Amino acid sequence: MKITGIKTFLMHAGAPDLRRWAADGSFGKQTFSKNLTGTRNWLFVKVMTDEGIVGIGECSGWPRVIETGVRDLAPLLVGEDPAHIERLWQKMQIAIMGHGMTGVVGAGAMTGIDMALWDIKGKALGVPVWNLLGGKVRDRIRLYSHANAVDAALSLRERGFTAFKCGGVSDPVRKVAELRDAVGDSMDIMIDLHGPPWLTPADAAQVARALEPYNLLFVEDPIAPENVDGYRRIRDHANVALAAGERMATIFGERDLIERELVDVIQPDTGRAGGITQMKKIAAMAEAHHIMMAPHSGSLGPVAEYAALHILAAIPNGLILERIEDDWEGREKTIIPHPRQENGYLRVPDAPGLGVDIDEDFVRQWPSEMNVSIPVTEKAGSYAEGTFDEQVYVQTRFRRGVYFGKKKPT
Repeated sequence: MKITGIKTFLMHAGAPDLRRWAADGSFGKQTFSKNLTGTRNWLFVKVMTDEGIVGIGECSGWPRVIETGVRDLAPLLVGEDPAHIERLWQKMQIAIMGHGMTGVVGAGAMTGIDMALWDIKGKALGVPVWNLLGGKVRDRIRLYSHANAVDAALSLRERGFTAFKCGGVSDPVRKVAELRDAVGDSMDIMIDLHGPPWLTPADAAQVARALEPYNLLFVEDPIAPENVDGYRRIRDHANVALAAGERMATIFGERDLIERELVDVIQPDTGRAGGITQMKKIAAMAEAHHIMMAPHSGSLGPVAEYAALHILAAIPNGLILERIEDDWEGREKTIIPHPRQENGYLRVPDAPGLGVDIDEDFVRQWPSEMNVSIPVTEKAGSYAEGTFDEQVYVQTRFRRGVYFGKKKPT
């Protein structure tokens, strides 16, 4: 079997329900055609072969830019045997290494192609991808969704979810306190402290200590991702489980977080970590340090979700999978079939390969218009009073009595 070509399918995906999304504020005021809000794009890849088997994958990291990267890599792979996945991954890595070694743009391009190669191999052998990864540890994958308000959390519980994540840029302790009071001990809660503006390590440590009484499953991204040394400061001053890794790529990008045991949960992004090949290696590295794995999926499309199901089915240290249950209505029309959660779980697919395809006609109806983040609105409270126009990357929090306590801002 030989690779004969690679096609890309870029689409503009709408924003999820804001009250249920784990982020403060909004996606900005900018709107696009067909009443779309937000700048999320999904990029799908198809690898064709001379035997008629087609593999599908998904790329994330900066989809609009990554599409060019995929097209640049394609000539290197045409004529190659798709069965030799590791060798082709190494060939792509060597080809792009002059552009940077751990960036998510290059890794995102390799991810979609690598994912499609695993899909091809599974289809050629008539087995699901999890079978190629060593077989199943579990038949279904536990999910967490998103809730930034009490009504959203209670809605998830009514639908069978046992875990959810909130966002906490503006008032994390008060928000968690209210949510814990509402759901009691019946649900696991996580919080994402994602910036900008990121917390300084000192502020992050203080927030983490204040969150200790609420028994969170983990505290995610408390500081800027490249400030790896700052995680040690937080670990030394707070007894909370830390999670990070979505903005890194490959085993080389995740290495410090894992080998220095700076996190309890590693969160490689299924669409930009370097493919199923790298996700399996990251999981094994984490297992050696008793670190759990919970793949990031917040901005991803539905094909990468399928890949995450196969990976989590096959690794012993799979913790939980992120899922936007109240996503843009077009999500379920993008793929065939669309999985449905049952009591907070997704069943592991049994079809050969990944077990999913895209509706190409539907995808073409939503051309990309923009793919860079729009700042939240000033009223979201993410920035300290009077500093919104600065748009800083890291910021010390003012009004500390409010920020680090349970009282509502006045």
